Amino acid sequence: MNEYLKEILSASLAQFQLEESPEIQLEAPKTASHGDASTNVAMLLAKPLRNNPRAIAQQIVDELNYDKTRISSVEIAGPGFINFRYAEDYLYNQLEAIIKQGEHFGKTDSRAGQKIQIEFVSANPTGPLTVGHGRNAVLGDTVARLMEWTGAKVEREYYFNNAGRQMRVLGQSVQARYLEILGLDAEFPEGGYEGEYIKDIARELVANKGNELIDSEWSPFKEKAESAIFADIDGTLKRMNIHMDNHFNEFSLYESGDIDSVVSRLREKDLVYDADGATWFKTTEFGKEKDTVLIKSTGEPTYRLPDIAYHANKLDRGYDLCIDIFGADHIATYPDVLSGISALGYDPTKVDVVVYQFVTIVKDGKPFKMSTRKANFVTLDELMDEVGADVTRFFFLMRSPNTHLEFDIAQAKEAGEKNPVFYLQYAHARICSILRKAEEEYTFEHALDLKQLKENAETSLIKTLFKFPKAIQSAADAKEPHRLINFLNDVASAFTTFYHDCRIIGVEPELAQARIALAKTTALVLKNGLIILGITAPERM
Repeated sequence: MNEYLKEILSASLAQFQLEESPEIQLEAPKTASHGDASTNVAMLLAKPLRNNPRAIAQQIVDELNYDKTRISSVEIAGPGFINFRYAEDYLYNQLEAIIKQGEHFGKTDSRAGQKIQIEFVSANPTGPLTVGHGRNAVLGDTVARLMEWTGAKVEREYYFNNAGRQMRVLGQSVQARYLEILGLDAEFPEGGYEGEYIKDIARELVANKGNELIDSEWSPFKEKAESAIFADIDGTLKRMNIHMDNHFNEFSLYESGDIDSVVSRLREKDLVYDADGATWFKTTEFGKEKDTVLIKSTGEPTYRLPDIAYHANKLDRGYDLCIDIFGADHIATYPDVLSGISALGYDPTKVDVVVYQFVTIVKDGKPFKMSTRKANFVTLDELMDEVGADVTRFFFLMRSPNTHLEFDIAQAKEAGEKNPVFYLQYAHARICSILRKAEEEYTFEHALDLKQLKENAETSLIKTLFKFPKAIQSAADAKEPHRLINFLNDVASAFTTFYHDCRIIGVEPELAQARIALAKTTALVLKNGLIILGITAPERM
């Protein structure tokens, strides 16, 4: 409808013969009695036309040529707003179209033909996924689902590094626990991993290998730990309804020579130089106050170098868009990566970064601190054991990514309408219950007549439902899944009003049939929305 309104408004604006017309913006009036859509375009034209906005609005309305089966009336309000009211026939046609689309309602082709890669989670295999990884995982997967519902072909990728100091320390940590279990003296490595999961891996090695590894160096312990931890991570992700299409190992960039190639190519462009024993990237050429170290004086690359090589690799694979899901600790580093790929000749606009703020777990009214090495962390599995996978996903999504998230376990465990995910799930389950009772009550012999739906609560619910594709599009474009949650809350609220004001069972069959169709459509929208969020839509609760 918005596209149609912009079309007829643009045609009317032609009368002013402007060199450049203002952008036509449409939004729902704050008060429902003012109509269904409103534009302030007349006020935007007041200065260039040197006229009163209400007078301009009247000129626009006088020249409007619109389809009365879509628009019932056009009114001027306040200082010059132009308000539109949808025709009843348009509402019925929209509801009928939704019914025909069924489970596909909400899908669009706005990104059809696009190949999008989303990189998320990307935790190195040094321990189980913690709550600190949870927001990343759920946000990345839900953004992927939103992109798929707008027509894109999406690949989910997990980037990791199983080499370097932290993996050596992991292997040495398991080795020390292995020797301890066998009753032998062992020196625990400085900064080693102290979690119970390290002891579990060591116990399994003792059970399977006995004392065969007493004289081994740390490598076999690292390999066993990596295998066990990755299996644990995979199980956690599956439990959260997340699957990965690809796993990419950072170490492969060294083996393939891509790291060296990046440095060489940047040198050729005079963007890399050596100083103080380190290799520097001229990020001052890209607006930074200081240049940035790519390779330390120890010979160890900083994170930026393999990240530049990795993103070049992504773009070489032909993706139209690469989306990175990063925590706030990356906010200072990713601009250097974008500068690097731009310097290498890639289009930096093909890389989009979603930065999310961190999560605080509140338990017994107090923040719970986490540290993987000190092992005083809450794992995602432990959190799901406490509150369930659905609640875990929902709580990670219900706030804007750029807002700090306080995950209150007490609220999450509350089984009732005060719990925001139960509110939506219960709305779906309640509709399913109503529909089961209606099937027992009615047998319909006549064709469905949606024109029976004339009450304000009915038309208001219809108007809410047909905004579903736009809600998905908005959440996808902004990469903010909480926008979809806000819409689903509006749907649940509109249905509650409808059900309070309009009886379904105990009315004339023709009216009951129409109201049942409206209830089924509401359940469909709630279910599809919950599917996008990766959350179940129960039929009974």
